[in-house]
Amino acid sequence: MSRVSPQKSTDRRSSKKFKNLATPYLFIAPGLILFAAAVIYPAIQAFRMSFYKWQIVNNALSKFIGFQNYNRAFHDTHFWLGLSNSAIYMICTVPFEMVLGLAIALLLKKKSPSQPIFRVLFYLPVVTSWVVVSLLFKYLFADQGLINFTLHDFLHLESGNTSWLSSRATALVAICALGIWKGIGWAMMIYLAALQGVPQELEEAATMDGANKWQRFRAVTVPAIAPATTFISVMLVIGGLNVFTSVYLITGGGPIGQTDVILSYMYTQAFTYLDFGYGSSIASLLALFVFAIAILQLRLMRGRNEVVD
Repeated sequence: MSRVSPQKSTDRRSSKKFKNLATPYLFIAPGLILFAAAVIYPAIQAFRMSFYKWQIVNNALSKFIGFQNYNRAFHDTHFWLGLSNSAIYMICTVPFEMVLGLAIALLLKKKSPSQPIFRVLFYLPVVTSWVVVSLLFKYLFADQGLINFTLHDFLHLESGNTSWLSSRATALVAICALGIWKGIGWAMMIYLAALQGVPQELEEAATMDGANKWQRFRAVTVPAIAPATTFISVMLVIGGLNVFTSVYLITGGGPIGQTDVILSYMYTQAFTYLDFGYGSSIASLLALFVFAIAILQLRLMRGRNEVVD
C-alpha cells in the first residue's frame, strides 16, 4: 500500500489553496483590466495633463507649467459660476428625489395586482436615454412649448408667457425638473429593496405598544433603511455634481454661459478652445471636490446612524 509523503500532501494542499484564492481574481480580472484601461489610465493621464500647457498637434512640445492651470481656475469667475450651478442643481434635485422616491416606495410596498405596472412606470424614466428626455424637456419648456401652452391657454396665467430657457433662474428650473423626474424611480427601487428588509417583528411590537403609523415609520422604518438612505444620498450627490448631458442639450450653457455647470465649462475649455490642460485641471478639481463631499457625507451619516442605534 503506497503512502503519500507529508511533503507531497502539503504541496497539494498549498496548490489547492492557491487555486481557491486565485479563482475569484481570474473571474474579475477582465473587468479590472477594462476598468483600468477605460477609467483609471485616462484619469491619471488627465491629472498629468493638468500640469501642462497641453499641445494636441503632432510633434508639438507640451510645456510644463506646474500649478498655473489650478491657479487660473481659482481666479476664474466662470469656473465658480459653473460650480455654483452644479451645486444648485444638486441641492434642488437630491432632496426631492429621495423624499418622493421613499414616498412612492412606501405606497408600492404592499403587494397588489397593479404593483408591478406602477413599478415599471415609475422606473421607466431611469432607463430612458438622457438625450431623448433632454430634447423632450427642451421642447416642453420652449417659448411655444407645452408648459407655456398649458399655463397660458388652459390656466390663463401670466407665467404662460415665460421664456424659460432665456434666463439663468428659469432655465435651471427646467434642468432641475428633468433631474428630479428622472431620478425618482432609481431612489424608489433602492428604497423598495430596503423596505423588504425591515423586521416585521419590530413593527408588530411597536403596534402592540400603541404606536401609530407615523411613530412606527420614524422609530422602526427610518433606522432600518438608514444604510440605503446613506447609499442613495451619496450616489445622488455625486450624480448631481456631475450633471452635463441635460445642460448641454437643453441650454448649451446659455444664455451667455449663465447656465454652465462645471462639466459643461470643462467640456467647452477642452473641446471648443482645445485647452486640454485647463480642462483637465477643472476635471481634477471637480473629482477632488466630489470625493471630499462623499467622505463628509459618509461620516455624517455614519455618525447619525450610530446615535440612532
